Amino acid sequence: MKEVTLGAVESRFADIVWSHAPIASGELVKLCERELQWKKPTTYTVLRKLCGKGLFRNDGGIVTAIISRADFYAAQSEQFVSDTWGGSLPAFVAAFLSRKPLSKADADEIRRMIDASRQQERMNASRKEE
Repeated sequence: MKEVTLGAVESRFADIVWSHAPIASGELVKLCERELQWKKPTTYTVLRKLCGKGLFRNDGGIVTAIISRADFYAAQSEQFVSDTWGGSLPAFVAAFLSRKPLSKADADEIRRMIDASRQQERMNASRKEE
């Protein structure tokens, strides 16, 4: 995914779309009027901008996500670690842990994620060998 950044207002709008997609553009206008106090032209201007960035598609008046919220924020996180820690996840984690202790529950969850990632890596490697 190309590097895409969102301002605060664009992020709020994108979260609305991700929460309701697929959604009719007219319904999106109503949601943005209610939640963001926007007029119709503002909604369409921001939608057009985010479609241009490759996040959403407005096809026949139906707005869909091209990139999921999870994939977008995962890419943002990867970019942050790359830009600020030279791509070193251990350096990022060390800096994070130096300021905020890890609870047992968080440590257990991270351990489960690491184990699942290693298992997936082993499965992918065995498929390549076949």
